[in-house]
Amino acid sequence: MIESLLVANRGEIARRIIRTAKRLGVRAIAVHSEADAELPFVVEADETVCVGPANPAQSYRNTEAILAAAKSTGAQAIHPGYGFLSENADFARTVEASGLVWVGPGADAISAMGDKINARNLMAAAGVPVAPGTTEPAADLAAAVAAAAEIGYPVMVKAAAGGGGMGMGVAADEAALRVEYDKVRAFAERMFGDGSVLLERYFPRVRHVEVQILGLADGRVVALGERECSVQRRNQKLVEESPSPAVSPELRSRLLAAAVRAGEAVNYRNAGTVECLLVPRQRDFMEDGPASDEFFFLEMNTRLQVEHPVTELVYGVDLVEEQLRVAAGLAPTFDPDALTPSGHAIELRINAEDPKRFLPGPGVIKTWVEPTGDGVRVDSGYVEGNTVTPFYDSLMAKLIVSADTRAEAIERAKSAVASFELAGPKNNLPFFAELLENQEFISGNYDTTIVSRMR
Repeated sequence: MIESLLVANRGEIARRIIRTAKRLGVRAIAVHSEADAELPFVVEADETVCVGPANPAQSYRNTEAILAAAKSTGAQAIHPGYGFLSENADFARTVEASGLVWVGPGADAISAMGDKINARNLMAAAGVPVAPGTTEPAADLAAAVAAAAEIGYPVMVKAAAGGGGMGMGVAADEAALRVEYDKVRAFAERMFGDGSVLLERYFPRVRHVEVQILGLADGRVVALGERECSVQRRNQKLVEESPSPAVSPELRSRLLAAAVRAGEAVNYRNAGTVECLLVPRQRDFMEDGPASDEFFFLEMNTRLQVEHPVTELVYGVDLVEEQLRVAAGLAPTFDPDALTPSGHAIELRINAEDPKRFLPGPGVIKTWVEPTGDGVRVDSGYVEGNTVTPFYDSLMAKLIVSADTRAEAIERAKSAVASFELAGPKNNLPFFAELLENQEFISGNYDTTIVSRMR
């Protein structure tokens, strides 16, 4: 096993990785910005290094500072968490060239899946279903108009280098496309340094379902079930659950097999997620039921996902431990041929944002009392007295519940939300209390438009 691990991230995910590292007897090293010096992940690490000011470009994305911290502390490996440098192929290559162990997929796999057009083409070649769309970037507006006419409206206009729900727009007709193309291209150039744009057929009523894969040290790729991620605001997830209430055993078999093919196509190692759109068989599936036999590849996240805890609870594995074992060339703790899910798990992302418009609301945490009890887990990045600053993502904690059935998990989530005492920053706990009483959500018969209808 790896003996010392530098965690190149912050907040709840850094704290969560450190927890597993220390349980395994691995020396845990935290890097932090000046703004995060008092946060729990820094306090709980075995060793810490300040890598710069609050601005992520000068701290958590500062590759030179992070590599210097690894060298000065004698770290053997680097775990990037999610976000920041986690899907930066150049950083992965630099880490390995420095003689360190990279806890993640190979740089070639990151590169292959980081470009959405290249990823779509690779998946199509591997027999993974992809939605109708462009096979190369739309070089200019005229090319985009011609492509949209062939694909059929409405179309989704997407930044080829984007991710996390950013850099996307929907065009119902050519007039809208002319606006969205310029908007997405400008955003992509500003945010990702790459203005390449692709077009895909847009499906107004879909479910967002993803599959957790793990590329093992022996070369095999296994799938650890699916997660339902359709409760979203601004194309960003708020709630995840496993298993998906929309996925039948027959569909699950096809979905997981496609995800494994996706991983095999890029010789995938370590943890990753294959995200898909489920298109309902019935046009108005809110009345006729969620049955679906059609799904399309959306993208692949070459890292650990925010929502990995629901998979851990349903499959009884520690995905961070499995990541470390793969990176060290070790076999998994489980039998890959006998993966068996049990029960149901739901995750709620507790953000520092108002529960109506979901606008950020940072501030000092005056009260923080986490819920406890059977089947309740909280992965938090803060404690009482900490300050949620405006410099980073608004995620404060993840409230995860598990039970034998989905109905029991929902009831457990209601109790946990009600007993979570949080004051200071604005927070979305009231939204979750509302969602958990929403009949559409309770029925399991919902799609990615549920939040927009609630609001």
